[in-house]
Amino acid sequence: MVELYRTHVIESEPKNIPVTRQCELINFNRSNCYYKSVRCTKDKMELLRAIDRIYTETPFYGYRKVHQQLIEGGYSVGLNRVRNYMNELGLKVIYPTKKVCTTLAHPEHKKYPYLLRDLEVYKPNQVWSTDITYIRLDGGFVYLAAVIDWHSKAILSHKISTTMDSSLVINVLKQALERYGTPEIFNTDQGSQYTSHDHTQLLIDRGIKISMDGKGRATDNIAIERFWRSAKYENIYLSEYTNIKELKAGVTEYIEFYNNKRFHQTLDYKKPMDVYCNLQPQLLLEAA
Repeated sequence: MVELYRTHVIESEPKNIPVTRQCELINFNRSNCYYKSVRCTKDKMELLRAIDRIYTETPFYGYRKVHQQLIEGGYSVGLNRVRNYMNELGLKVIYPTKKVCTTLAHPEHKKYPYLLRDLEVYKPNQVWSTDITYIRLDGGFVYLAAVIDWHSKAILSHKISTTMDSSLVINVLKQALERYGTPEIFNTDQGSQYTSHDHTQLLIDRGIKISMDGKGRATDNIAIERFWRSAKYENIYLSEYTNIKELKAGVTEYIEFYNNKRFHQTLDYKKPMDVYCNLQPQLLLEAA
């Protein structure tokens, strides 16, 4: 933004001061004045500031989501222009790295087949899935579990714990069931927390079909994997939480944003809870 402001200052000054002298006074390369022969208009400056504000609030947004946010805010601007302006401002997106395994299989527990291959997921509560991810704090690791609806990408429940046992996954499942009803299929990995008798029996008692990822196939649970990526790179790594109290408050706030404000490209730039509740509006009232 600094270079753009400097150019604007030079072009707005009275012409009785030579351009060369103006450049010297503000330590600006004179060649940039001739390269940008067109005045940086008031409308452009306003748009640049809007892009800068959006990026400051959501530095994980690429140009497509920034464009969508601008359109929703009443700006009339093309996608390519947003991309070009972000390049001018040097705004870059953060990208993820490799996932670390958090669950181990129990050799004596029953493993269930994977039911989602080639399945068309077209409505809320057709498929839910869950997973656990670790988060590093100053005093060690804590564990975040969540349940996601595959159709809408909405996060239906989450829990944070210092232990990664079956009680964590059972509690997060119960929370989702109490708030949003019963899915047709519930997908997990083959970790011992999910294959435990208490967890599988809770699903069986409600008539829910159990689906489990193939061994070592994180892509079988792609919906929740993508959410972990978003949560970590859009909030957790940026916030650098130091204790579990801060983390719980921050993650809850992020999930509220993710569900109700964050645009999703795979949802045609709709928001998860809009997709989930538009088809089942009574659930929003029941969950409130």
